Amino acid sequence: MADTKDPIFQIQRVYLKGASLEQPNSPAILLEQTAPAIDIQLNVNAQSVAEGIFEVAITATVHTKIQDKTVFLIEVTQAGIFEIRNLPPEQMNPILGIACPQIVYPYLRGNVADLVQRGGFPPVHLSEINFQAMYEQQQKALADQADASLQVQQPATVQ
Repeated sequence: MADTKDPIFQIQRVYLKGASLEQPNSPAILLEQTAPAIDIQLNVNAQSVAEGIFEVAITATVHTKIQDKTVFLIEVTQAGIFEIRNLPPEQMNPILGIACPQIVYPYLRGNVADLVQRGGFPPVHLSEINFQAMYEQQQKALADQADASLQVQQPATVQ
């Protein structure tokens, strides 16, 4: 019998890695009647923490402003530890960039909404994210960057 190793994908733990809430202009800004502008940024980071063990963290930054004054600034990092073994190397990046974030993201959404409400504001609900499209967009941007740097590095020919 051949010595085959089955692929392993297991969630070890999902946890809140960090959370912060700042309201630098309170209480005066709370009296404003103007609706704030909301800017939401997401960042996905994956790293190996041991042989076959990976941490995937998603950071959401929610910055609300009225004109140039901050109403509140929230940053939440939700992470998961995953055991991933015996996968072909070409499958690792999609697993870390698509499958793992899809598991972690619902926890992040809940923690952001909860923190905003605990800060005394109406909840901010992060919309659903298509991590596959996000991953493909990042891969295309990296490929375009690599192509651009190759074009810059090619020696110019003199005629």
